Amino acid sequence: MESVNTDEFTVEAVERALQQLYYDPDMDKKNVAQKWLTQAQASAQAWHFCWDLLRPDKVPEIQFFGASTLHAKISRHWSDLPPGQLDSLRSQLISQVSQFASGPKMVLTRLCVALASLVLHILPETWPTAVPDLVCAFQTGEGVTEADGQARCHALLELLAVLPEELQSSRIPASRRSQLRSALAVDWSSVCSLLQQLLQRPDAPCSVRERVLRCVSSWLTLDITLKDSEGLLESCFALLKESELFETAVETIVSIISQPDCQRFADSLLKVVPQVLGLQEQLKKAVQDRDMETSHGICRIAVALGETHCRTLLEQVDHWQGFQALVSMIMSCTGSPGHYPVDETSSSLTLTFWYTLQDDITSLDAERQTLYLQIYRPVYFQLVDVLLQKACFPRDEDFATWSADDKEQFRTYRVDISDTLMYVYELLGPELLRNLYDKLGTLLTDTTHPSSWQEIEALLFGFQSIAETVDVSYSDVIPGLIGLIPLITANSVQLAETIMFTIGSLAEWLADHSLMLVSVLPVVLHGLSNPDLSVACVSALKRICRECRHDLHLHANDIMAVSQAVLVKDIHKSPQCMWIMQALGFLLSALPSDEILGKLLSLVTPHIQQLEKLANEPPSSANKPPIVHILGLLSSLFSTFDLNKQSERLEVMRPGQTQPHSNNPVVVVLQQAFPLIQSILNKWLNESDVVEAVCAVFEKSLKTLLHDFAPLVTQLCELIGQMFSAYPQASALDLTRQLVHIFGCEKDFFSPITALLELITNVTMSIFQLGSRDHPDVVESFLHLHTQVLRRKSDIYLSDRLDIKAVFYCGILSFKFPETPTLKATCLLFTELICHCEDIPAVREVLQEDGKLLLQTLLEAIGGQSPRSLAEHLAEVLFSVSRNCPSMLSLWLREALLPPGFPSSHLTTEHKEHFCQQILREQVSKRRMRDIVKEFALLSRGLQGTEYAANY
Repeated sequence: MESVNTDEFTVEAVERALQQLYYDPDMDKKNVAQKWLTQAQASAQAWHFCWDLLRPDKVPEIQFFGASTLHAKISRHWSDLPPGQLDSLRSQLISQVSQFASGPKMVLTRLCVALASLVLHILPETWPTAVPDLVCAFQTGEGVTEADGQARCHALLELLAVLPEELQSSRIPASRRSQLRSALAVDWSSVCSLLQQLLQRPDAPCSVRERVLRCVSSWLTLDITLKDSEGLLESCFALLKESELFETAVETIVSIISQPDCQRFADSLLKVVPQVLGLQEQLKKAVQDRDMETSHGICRIAVALGETHCRTLLEQVDHWQGFQALVSMIMSCTGSPGHYPVDETSSSLTLTFWYTLQDDITSLDAERQTLYLQIYRPVYFQLVDVLLQKACFPRDEDFATWSADDKEQFRTYRVDISDTLMYVYELLGPELLRNLYDKLGTLLTDTTHPSSWQEIEALLFGFQSIAETVDVSYSDVIPGLIGLIPLITANSVQLAETIMFTIGSLAEWLADHSLMLVSVLPVVLHGLSNPDLSVACVSALKRICRECRHDLHLHANDIMAVSQAVLVKDIHKSPQCMWIMQALGFLLSALPSDEILGKLLSLVTPHIQQLEKLANEPPSSANKPPIVHILGLLSSLFSTFDLNKQSERLEVMRPGQTQPHSNNPVVVVLQQAFPLIQSILNKWLNESDVVEAVCAVFEKSLKTLLHDFAPLVTQLCELIGQMFSAYPQASALDLTRQLVHIFGCEKDFFSPITALLELITNVTMSIFQLGSRDHPDVVESFLHLHTQVLRRKSDIYLSDRLDIKAVFYCGILSFKFPETPTLKATCLLFTELICHCEDIPAVREVLQEDGKLLLQTLLEAIGGQSPRSLAEHLAEVLFSVSRNCPSMLSLWLREALLPPGFPSSHLTTEHKEHFCQQILREQVSKRRMRDIVKEFALLSRGLQGTEYAANY
């Protein structure tokens, strides 16, 4: 088919278009066909040609399009239905569903969805008895064979299933949706009775009963109560004995008992408890037979009941034993034999139940809380034992056979267990740590029963889980634990890792008990040379250096020596090398001032020498990564090398005795390295990775040195100017923003910073002239930079050298960018810029000249050009205009909105006038301005009054 005839929507034309859509290999022709077919479905002729497409002699694809067209017309073009055609449409649809009862399934489902859509349009006013009438229509019929009867039953169940689904998926106003939900719920008793009969019929085929279960799940979305589903639920429990229906029955039972409304029917809930407990034998057999599917399904049911209705069941104090039995059943699921996820998949389902039970017990009144804590504290101690058993690694030979995916699932499972242990600690308190310590001590000292590394690791894992987030400073067992750690023979990588993570989690405690550092620091330093322990060991070292930096003077030489050795030998990957340098930054900055420079130079000199060697080589793909790596090491070191914090500490200890850092060691290093860095940039200016790495060195230094960075400001301004002129990059702009933030208000640096801003603005203007669309990151950073300048040092714009008008027009163009971060930056710039319309003459002038252009651009963005999520940010700009330029706003706003169809064809003159009135009188409340703009944005998009708008 060469092309699609768009003149007439006939059956033949539709069939040709479908042929083209399905079978033509040319994607352009497929797209043309798709567009034409969409127009055909929207046309008035579609009410007629859809029936011809459903004729028995048509192929299923054409029949399916006919059914889809019917649904499209009914759901989206209901108002186009010719007068007096409702009865005919209804009877024809019912007839078509009957004819397709035997299939094809896709056509039957689509026809059922169309019929469901029709029901929703006329229920309850025009057809209040729709559901019983449809049940009757498909249950009766003369001369119906058994096969036809079964097919009609399938069709009825399909129709009943899609009816609530169509209600859920249709775009219907909330009030109408609520009315329809109530109208359908009235028919639940008769539908429930029918479904129950079908489930209990001994001769009912498996396919019928499976559709019944799907039907139940669908109707539950109508907020059907547990009380109204008791009999059906009992039938579903009976189906758990049938393997073919087990999975679907589980889904249905979980759906029924997970309805939150069930809590209003405690009596009905109490009837469910024995039914769930009755599954224990089946669960036990499934575990013995390693039937993971069955044990997983039964576990889901038990957890759904316990988790959803825990509070309600706890409140039934007279039935505490039944609930306790359910808790025991869930505990058995938590402790499912074997290792997750290879031997079992049930235990992970139960973890959130233990959170819920704990929360609900501790929120009860004092009397009941006391009662239940007596019952459940021992249960939670048992839970800890079970969880630590589940957290145990399998035997080495077994673990070696696991797939990478299984190992990753096991890792995340242990994280979930760790979170659970941390939460349980809130209930059990220090007694839990004592319990773990006693068990660990027994394992390590009992020579009669040698312990496996897995058992030791699990107990340490428990300690670490708690110490990671809970303040253990008052615990009396931590000194004993620190003493036990050197006794552990780390004969596996997993155990060694957990030892390191445990030491790291105790870093804050060690800061208050520095005498204990001598016990654990050698363990960490010894592990630093093992690449298998890289993440855990380096993390522990970094945490110790951060928390205990003021107590590490005696250990500094050892830490430096070992760290320098592993860095030179390239034992660790790049991220861990960065962590080591951060650790050394913490360490060095806390040393006595007369030792710092010497140790700093000994640390960085080998790396700078290596950098010098690389700088003398011609640029190549081989030497770029090591250059970036070494620059990264320096950035990481300087990011934590903070003498200001040391000064604050000394000031507290010896008020009035601290001196300013006239010659900060980092400044000394940077001054020495500056020519080298300049040399590297000269060769690598076009490589963004290298430029970013250089900028990071200075940015990290700036953030920690603050005003101590002053000796380098002029040099750095020149360097940034060279970088940005040769190859504009966002990283150079972000570094400039940091400079402005710290030194913008210092008169000594007014000249170099102003010169740099002038250069950056001119270069960026040329980018806009040549086409800025390919540089959204540069544009975003440029806008953030000028926003910062306006906040910190707005009088820079009083200089003739810096053209604020150029910045204004760059901002106007930036509103056209599709990237949300760039648009947010644009809004921030204008919000700040407009605030200066009185104190900066150039701002006042540009607003007087082109304020209307700004308003038009803003209105375009609000009216649909920008993402809806930006409405709040655009409202901030409008609010700034309203607050600072009210007279100009009143002049511009109506004029900007004057053109018909601007900024959207959905807006009437009344809409625009109402918007103007609201905006012009709002100068006080930002929240109110946001609401006005959001409402206007919805109107502009034609979304006012939709369900989307209700959630906006």
